[in-house]
Amino acid sequence: MQFLNPIWLFAIAAISIPVVIHLWNIRPGKTLKVGSIALITAAAQKSSRSFKLNDVLLFILRCLFLLTLAFLLAAPFWQRSQATAQVKGLVLIPKANLKETYENLKFTVDSLSKAGYEFHFFDENFTKFELNKVLNDSLLKDKYEVKNYWNLVAKLNEKLPPTLPVYLLTPNQARYFNGSKPSVSLNLHWQTYTPADSVSTWVENAWFTSNNSIKVIEGNSRPSGTYFTSYVIQSEGDPKSPFMVNVNHGGLVISLKTAPEKSTPIDTGTLRVAIYSDKYSVDEKYLGAALQTIIDFTQRKVVVKKYTDAAQIPTKQDWLFWLSDKPVGTSVLGKAAYVLNYQQGKIEAESSSIKTSSAFALAEREEPTVIYKLVKNESYSGKSIWVDGYGNPVLTREQSPQTTQYHFYSRFNPAWNDLVWSNNFAKLLLKLVLFNPDYEALNSRDLTKINHQQMVPNIIWSAKNTGESKIIVQTDLSRYFWLILVAVFIVERWVAHKNKPVLK
Repeated sequence: MQFLNPIWLFAIAAISIPVVIHLWNIRPGKTLKVGSIALITAAAQKSSRSFKLNDVLLFILRCLFLLTLAFLLAAPFWQRSQATAQVKGLVLIPKANLKETYENLKFTVDSLSKAGYEFHFFDENFTKFELNKVLNDSLLKDKYEVKNYWNLVAKLNEKLPPTLPVYLLTPNQARYFNGSKPSVSLNLHWQTYTPADSVSTWVENAWFTSNNSIKVIEGNSRPSGTYFTSYVIQSEGDPKSPFMVNVNHGGLVISLKTAPEKSTPIDTGTLRVAIYSDKYSVDEKYLGAALQTIIDFTQRKVVVKKYTDAAQIPTKQDWLFWLSDKPVGTSVLGKAAYVLNYQQGKIEAESSSIKTSSAFALAEREEPTVIYKLVKNESYSGKSIWVDGYGNPVLTREQSPQTTQYHFYSRFNPAWNDLVWSNNFAKLLLKLVLFNPDYEALNSRDLTKINHQQMVPNIIWSAKNTGESKIIVQTDLSRYFWLILVAVFIVERWVAHKNKPVLK
């Protein structure tokens, strides 16, 4: 038996709780009735204490309950090897896309089924299933959708020998691929298709301009890419506009006329931006100029103020740009909803360019932004939003309940990069400060098609290829531990109630 989360085994130490309870549960002494104490001589007082376990069965049941709970949290599974001679090959399909995959790759699926291939869901457990039985299941639904195919392919590489043919059938959308492409030693055949519903349009953001018009940012995603289009709705209204404005719970909302049920709030307030700097006065000027460009372009109601004393920064700021080598204090961090701070660490020379995630993607014709110096640490906080050509983080995003923090591993300075001289600077800040995309929501809407060469992992030859060909099969034991846990709890409650003294 093995565990996916062995750190929970430390919870076994909780067994000390019933031990202490039972040891200190001292029974009261018995009262001996006598007729007279006249003939009893005085004696020196003596006291003694004996630690003895009472209700041994109840004690064992409580310890067993805590032990089973610790094993359950550690996610137990049984791992065994299966000879590949028993399996001709594997076909893996994401459960959430199973029927759609069958409709698009029916010939391939039927051919592999007739050839005797085993079918498994492309998920964390690679669960085996019967194709005909699942296809005839009209209630087949799965809320869980695989978010990163590359992570699962890397896990698959640990379980399968390189000689076993593996067919992976999935959609070809870029939203399923994140991080670095893995290197595996698999006999992998990856076939993809473009889903039928490959067009998505939505309202990404909307706000009042300084002249009381409404500026709307419409998101559009297709297999060719994801892009945004801006519209201006005049105060007197426009019957030809693709949008409709309504009032919902006292606030203005906007939606597409083709999808009135999906509304987006219209921001009627003023965006407040604070810039703190000490020795980085040059960086502050570049950043301030870029923000002013954004204000002029969007006509958004924005107030930008600069500070050299952190104590003077007021609360309820929308954005705080912390241009300093000093760490952002907890008290300052709580003053803004979004904070971008300079990250500290080892500074190394760099010869690369800045690349952005799909949420910040610029047009392909845009020239790359060269980077000369970069802060590199052994560990990074948050998810990478901008990276260099080698995959090192340039900007990361860390989410917390109170504040969303962006860690910048460069500087807004020409000595560090060409970002401040580039047209990309204002564009990237515009998406960061004003659009501020919800990455999970945007990623689910992203229908961009990924190139097959970009998608397929690197196939390598390793010592694994010469080993014995066996499949590693894992069986989840959680259900059995759940049954034991419930049974122990019921027996423990019954024994505790049975041993409870009756008051007369």
